[in-house]
Amino acid sequence: MLRPPTGADRAAWDRLWQGYQRFYKVEILAGVSDLTWARLHDPAEPMWACLAWQGARAIGMVHWIYHRSTWTDGPYCYLQDLYVDEDVRGTGAGRALIAHVRTEAEAARASRLYWLTHETNTDAMKLYDKVATRSGFVQYRVVL
Repeated sequence: MLRPPTGADRAAWDRLWQGYQRFYKVEILAGVSDLTWARLHDPAEPMWACLAWQGARAIGMVHWIYHRSTWTDGPYCYLQDLYVDEDVRGTGAGRALIAHVRTEAEAARASRLYWLTHETNTDAMKLYDKVATRSGFVQYRVVL
């Protein structure tokens, strides 16, 4: 089952959020995580979330953000974070979460759904190659 997180789901989301951070070997400050949780529940924010459930256990999460583009009249939808518990990977949860975001993006009349992954995330790329097209673009960044 897929559904947006409610206030009562904070502990489930935190567990998945921590797993995501461990996977990418990053540590996001607790205050930033609190802010993210608040933004995900603020209707004025262009940020959204969904949790995948297996019974009473949250097994996956996805976050997405809408933003304007200079290339189209409709917004772009950026799938920012996708995480599925290791013991249920390959069961369709990741595919279902991506499909959910696609449906939401289509309903919002977005012109594009896109995401990034690390070049070493080869298991996830096997799925991504089945549900999307690689753009060929390389990301550069400057940390400010």
